[in-house]
Formats: sequence, C-alpha cells, structure tokens
Amino acid sequence: MMINRLMINIDGGSRGNPGPAAVGVVIKTENNQLIESISKFIGITTNNEAEYQALIAALEYLSQYKEKLNLTENILIDFYIDSKLIVNQVNGFFKVKNSRIRNFIYKIRELEIGIPGKIVYQLIPREKNSQADLLVNQALDNLS
Repeated sequence: MMINRLMINIDGGSRGNPGPAAVGVVIKTENNQLIESISKFIGITTNNEAEYQALIAALEYLSQYKEKLNLTENILIDFYIDSKLIVNQVNGFFKVKNSRIRNFIYKIRELEIGIPGKIVYQLIPREKNSQADLLVNQALDNLS
C-alpha cells in the first residue's frame, strides 16, 4: 500500500486540571481509510500534558510501524490539533517555560527525527476534532 499522506487527529483531556486523563488518536490515509485509533487512560495529569501525550503516542506509533506503513521521505504527515497552545509551542512560535512541557518537546523532536517525510502541525476548530475527542471520553468513561 503506497501512502502519500497521513492525516492524524490527536486530542488529550483531563476531568479536573489535574485529574484523570486520557489520549485519543485517529490516523487515516488521504483516502480517509482508518489505519489506527488509540484511546487510552494515562493517569492523573493536566489537560495540556494530556494533549502532549496524545501527540507523543501518535509519533511513537508512526516510529514503531514506519516500515509496515511503508513511510518514505515523500510522505506528508498532517497532525490536526485543537489546542492553540500546543500547535504554537511545537511549531516554535511560543516559548516553553515549563520544564515538564519542555521534556515533552524534546521527546517529540527525538521521535520526529526517526520518522521519514514532512510533518506539519495544524490548528483545527474543536468541532473538527470530534473523533479524537470521542476516544478521550471513551477511555475516561471506561474508568467508572
């Protein structure tokens, strides 16, 4: 299967800030074919940290399955994120002062190096991120 483009929606959320948190990731091809969805509880953390952990979970998946997915230097990997803060921080527009968040950024940069292709982080409205959001809520609902 030759993939030219991946479209990845990510979301993280916590109930309480900090509180029980989860990540949701939806990975699709340019033809809207679902490759993977990830929905998992990540413990007690803040909303922002959950968003970062969702991005890291997606990058780890790509890193782990790059051969199976046949990723090449020509692939475009679009990340769709509904957090303006996260998009601006990973794109380098906002300074990162918090050391925990800085460690997430280091981890992201480390993972990016091992993934072929061009990675783009884009801001989308929350209502365009409903699938990833649903996965976050499913993971949190399964706790009760």
